[in-house]
Amino acid sequence: MKEKVKVKGQLGIYMQWPLLLSALLIIANLLIGAVDTVAGLVMCGFTVIYILIALWLYFYKRRRMMAGLVEFSADYAWIQKQLLTEMNVPYAVADENGKILWMNQEFHDLTGVEKNSRKSLMAVFPEVTKESLPQQEEDISIHSCLGERNYRIDVKQVLVEESSSREAEETLGAENCHQKLFAVYLFDETEILKYKQEITNQKMVAGLIYLDNYEEALESVEEVRRSLLMALIDRKISKYIAGMNGVVKKLEKDKYFFTIKQQYVAGIQESRFSILEDVKTVNIGNEMSVTLSIGLGMNGETYSQNYDFARMAIDMALGRGGDQAVVKDGEKILYYGGKSQQLEKTTRVKARVKAHALRELLETKDRLLIMGHQRADIDSFGAAVGIYRIATSLNKKAHIVINEVTSSVRPMMDRFIGNGDYPDDLFLNGARAAELVDSNTILVVVDVNRPSIADAPELLRMVKGIVVLDHHRQSSEIIDNAVLSYVEPYASSTCEMVAEILQYIADGIKIKSAEADAMYAGIVIDTNNFTNQTGVRTFEAAAYLRRSGADITRVRKLFRDDMADYKAKAEAVRRAEVFEGAFAISECPSGDVTSPTIVAAQAANELLGIIGIKASVVLAEYNGTVYISARSIDEVNVQVMMEQLGGGGHRTIAGAQLKGATIEEAKERVKVVIKEMLEKGDIS
Repeated sequence: MKEKVKVKGQLGIYMQWPLLLSALLIIANLLIGAVDTVAGLVMCGFTVIYILIALWLYFYKRRRMMAGLVEFSADYAWIQKQLLTEMNVPYAVADENGKILWMNQEFHDLTGVEKNSRKSLMAVFPEVTKESLPQQEEDISIHSCLGERNYRIDVKQVLVEESSSREAEETLGAENCHQKLFAVYLFDETEILKYKQEITNQKMVAGLIYLDNYEEALESVEEVRRSLLMALIDRKISKYIAGMNGVVKKLEKDKYFFTIKQQYVAGIQESRFSILEDVKTVNIGNEMSVTLSIGLGMNGETYSQNYDFARMAIDMALGRGGDQAVVKDGEKILYYGGKSQQLEKTTRVKARVKAHALRELLETKDRLLIMGHQRADIDSFGAAVGIYRIATSLNKKAHIVINEVTSSVRPMMDRFIGNGDYPDDLFLNGARAAELVDSNTILVVVDVNRPSIADAPELLRMVKGIVVLDHHRQSSEIIDNAVLSYVEPYASSTCEMVAEILQYIADGIKIKSAEADAMYAGIVIDTNNFTNQTGVRTFEAAAYLRRSGADITRVRKLFRDDMADYKAKAEAVRRAEVFEGAFAISECPSGDVTSPTIVAAQAANELLGIIGIKASVVLAEYNGTVYISARSIDEVNVQVMMEQLGGGGHRTIAGAQLKGATIEEAKERVKVVIKEMLEKGDIS
């Protein structure tokens, strides 16, 4: 559609100046005529001539001037088009569906797309999708590959208005001139990425290697061979690090520091830190294999920060039971190994040291709050009761924080409610406990070290002095503001740890029978009647509680199942399916069951009694959340399995919670995790 060309702007004003000057000249002529008639007549002649010339220029020459301007504009547009066509940067125009409407020569040479093929941008670069195209006037960058080169694709929205020149219509087509278009630029970033990767590969990675069972391994070999055992271990470690052109330095008799380039990290991650298994082959008659813990720190801002990352990683590896590697990559934490059973420490030195430290902390505070995990089990409850007894022996006011009482805890809790030996405010909910918090309050967290599943997480932010006592392996989510942390993964239960602390924290502490029953019950439940994760110190703790008044028969009566729970447990066992030949997976009905999560855990224990089952997983739905209970005997680390689902726990006892998922969806996710672990070799 042809439109009349109009002169606008500064050019229009410039064309009108002769007419304006003509008006001024007429006024001047009139003034001169008023002074002198003859002069006015002479001046009038010149004025008429000037006006005729001005009108001739304005009306006649204007058309020719416009023709020149149009010709200049066309030449200028052609130059612009040629510049775009011959521009060294690959450039194209695509429509809102991603079809390439026009491209310059560089874009054609690079992609091989024919200029009139109207090929889709998505067909050339799969990373570009219709949804990724900018919806507003903004620039976006998409990274893609073409052949062996890497490109950054910058896409910008361009609106072609009706005032656009005919060249746009000829280039893009009339149907595309009035719709949303996209300008596409390609920038080769192959060399930049190569140099960036080279810089990353040259970064320093700090690492620490600790021998988990140095003293125990030496004691298991003859004295004359001990130096040979250590020499062989030193050689294994030195050879492993030297194979990556790294440097290793022995800090202490059982501690090593090493540093390698970051380019080797991917290789050792792919081999899943083969040194962990390789060092176990060192045998010169020692009855016990040596195990290692490795901590790696990388991608910190400074070398010292990488070293700090390595220290945090090695602490986490040791806190998870040893015989594994932990990589702290900035904020990301990765775990490798941890398949073997951790060694029980027969010495109680650590328990005594922690007991004295706890007493010093309690003596500086006036009020004590004790908190377990959500939906507290009997181990959490029993440990809280044990800490309460410690507080009262030191003449401190103490409260146990518990929001929801499960059916497994209710029978034991009823022995304390209404009992004249205990105050009415012994048990508080989280809101009431928060009102009591002041500067002289200390919080003891038992049977949990993850803030997200603590019974009242808000207390962790309110209380300055926090003590953590737990037997679960640590995950990447920990209570990091604790002034005292006592986490022992080899312990059977938190009640076992608290029973040991009771024997060292003060002389002559008398435990009441109800308290002894609660703590003894915690050990019995967590060890599945002393058949799971039970060591010498477990029986010693149980013997101490038995001497303090724990009654085995009374405990057994308190924890008998009612008929509905027993039927639900039997149904869960009946529904079990065997996955991959060694994993029992089932679901627990939650219709008439008060605490389906407890029944699911009991069913998981029952399934381990079946021949050939390495691990059992039972799911239960409760209040819109799927609770997963995982159990194993010794071959499978279910804690690592549950961590893949956002949970955690112990090597043989673990669990997870999936919100917003159905039982079937949760089952599928469990199966996917098991398959991945089998493929990676995490499960033998």
